[in-house]
Amino acid sequence: MLSAEAARLLYSILPRVSRSFYLSVRVLPQSVRPTVGLAYLFCRAADTIADTALLPRARRRTYLDQYRSVFAGQSPDTLDSLRNNLVGRQQNRPERELLTRLPECFRLLSELSPGDQQHIRHLVRTLTQGMALDLTAFPGEQEDRIQALEMRSDLDQYTYYVAGCVGEFWTRVTMTHMPSLRGWDAALMEGRGVRFGKGLQLTNILRDIAQDLRIGRCYLPRVELAALGVRPQQLLDPGAIVKVRPLLDELLDLTLSHYREGWAYTLAVPRQEWRLRLACAWPLLIGVSTLALVRRSQRLLDPQARVKIARTHVYGIMLRSLFLLRSDRALERYYDQLLVQGGFSLGR
Repeated sequence: MLSAEAARLLYSILPRVSRSFYLSVRVLPQSVRPTVGLAYLFCRAADTIADTALLPRARRRTYLDQYRSVFAGQSPDTLDSLRNNLVGRQQNRPERELLTRLPECFRLLSELSPGDQQHIRHLVRTLTQGMALDLTAFPGEQEDRIQALEMRSDLDQYTYYVAGCVGEFWTRVTMTHMPSLRGWDAALMEGRGVRFGKGLQLTNILRDIAQDLRIGRCYLPRVELAALGVRPQQLLDPGAIVKVRPLLDELLDLTLSHYREGWAYTLAVPRQEWRLRLACAWPLLIGVSTLALVRRSQRLLDPQARVKIARTHVYGIMLRSLFLLRSDRALERYYDQLLVQGGFSLGR
């Protein structure tokens, strides 16, 4: 059960600093909700540190390293210094409040079981490696200083650091707290969890290409762009979508292959664990609909044309899946239906 303090913290801040992830956290079984919710707040705080644009990138990297050291148990006194240096520079009110209330988060962390504490510490240290990679690989934050990841392997490593490791964490926590999952093959399910997370992160990358380019970040591998005769800077021209479409289609295929593993993960959740099933199914069902928009968009490189499914569609997905989740066949049929509606073949 959530303590009153944990409930106040999670439900007062989480909805304001998260987007769709909060939906999954809110529906989770109570046995895992505090651990997963608290882990998200710690990771969101790290992201806030990494994205504090009022600070030079080198300074942000230093603060991020200091934050990581707290989770390694090396510098517990660093937290007050971080708050003093960062809170006043944060213009986003919910994120400023999150930084202000980090001591409460660490207090709640100390109340969790030693195993859950270890899971959270490992997650934060791993995920922040991806944030550090962002700060190192992309030295500028203007469209005239675009830097691209070099190879597909760099993209794969990045998606593991910032999302794949979340799938590992999720699997370990749920297997610890939910007796019905203890018969799972841990290695198999952690591997599927990693693919699940990578697929969701690739969805974000494909959806946000135009916006990321305007802050100097190109997650499309430079080597593969060069093979198409495209330089990262040329992607600022929305018309470059024609040249880069073959690479986008390859990455869509890769994303959907990750989704297949994520879907196998979802169906492996026992039907009686309906809350956990929903928490897994929603991101994939919403993600498939988002990928359909990516696939159809001719303005994917135009920053004025945001790729986002309508809120009413999101609610429709959530409601329909609620009625289908106790049947593997019905749930899978719905997933396949969304694939076909998006223009994807079932074999992809």
